[in-house]
Amino acid sequence: MGKHIYFTPGPSQLYHTYDYHLKKAMNEEIGSISHRSTAFQKIYEATETSLRELLDIPEDFKILFLSSATDIWERILQNLVAEKSHHFVNGAFSKRFYEFAIGMGKKSTQEVADPGQEFASFEVPEGSEVIGVTQNETSTGYAFDLNQLKAIREKNPEALISLDVVSSIPSVPTPFDLIDTTYFSVQKSFGMPAGLGVWIINQKAIDRAIELENQGATGTYRKLSTLVKSADKHQTPETPNVVAIYILGKIAEDMIGRGIKMVRNETVYKSTILYQTLESSPLFTPFVRDKKNRSKTIIVTETPEQSRILEDLEKKKIILGKGYGAFKNDHLRIANFPAHSKEQVEMLCDLLAAY
Repeated sequence: MGKHIYFTPGPSQLYHTYDYHLKKAMNEEIGSISHRSTAFQKIYEATETSLRELLDIPEDFKILFLSSATDIWERILQNLVAEKSHHFVNGAFSKRFYEFAIGMGKKSTQEVADPGQEFASFEVPEGSEVIGVTQNETSTGYAFDLNQLKAIREKNPEALISLDVVSSIPSVPTPFDLIDTTYFSVQKSFGMPAGLGVWIINQKAIDRAIELENQGATGTYRKLSTLVKSADKHQTPETPNVVAIYILGKIAEDMIGRGIKMVRNETVYKSTILYQTLESSPLFTPFVRDKKNRSKTIIVTETPEQSRILEDLEKKKIILGKGYGAFKNDHLRIANFPAHSKEQVEMLCDLLAAY
């Protein structure tokens, strides 16, 4: 029996070299080494170097390793927001970041768009310290328009812009020139099991955190100044997921070997044929109507035959994602990550077209 192909939005298909790197990590006993050892410092430094090259991360951005993107939401609010943030919300995950802010007692605001639709306004209330933007809303397949992000940056030069790239990086370029902090988890486009979050943050945001820290408590060992101090020594304040950090660096090296341009060109090709397949069938309707806002990595479609299609494809060892939240029973979500080959996506398109 062959293995399943997971087109789920995360956890998703493992990268084709994951098994090799995991076995090598076990053979080298990486799971047992101390996070205060020179061996771990070398792993941290190697992974940081690979990520910088792959993602073209500017030198004034630090790379920090935490437990998840959800963890990083709280760290951003704790360290960078004294009173209020502003959030562009048009799906479950961008909404959750806003809810975290309210739950932490912030006087935060939100601009809410109908799921999958463009925002009516891109204005940011005066006094917003952090602006939360989701580059790729995993729940709906909505991609934020880069031109609007540029306009937000120009109108709000003093505010910090936080960009959620959880399901877009590295398949879609990250506009580091427009933002101050960004973050992701490894269980999507990097093709790994869950358990590691990566926080990328510039000096402007770090300075802001230190300013707030001097005014009062912004946390204990998870305060940003402590995280950065540890990162400067290629360490973490607490015991991290050492094996995941090691494998992330190796997969980043593999992608560098393929070429990030090729990875991104293949992402465009695969998303194009998926959307063409959906649009050519009376059984499917892409949920995001405006093509400029359609995600290239999370393709979401409406269909009245969700259950039948999911069950039928699972018999063929192909696993698609259900809809999220209110759309649980009405949508299909199809991940298009670097771990999904062109041949696999072409096969999926043929199967979907047959319906």
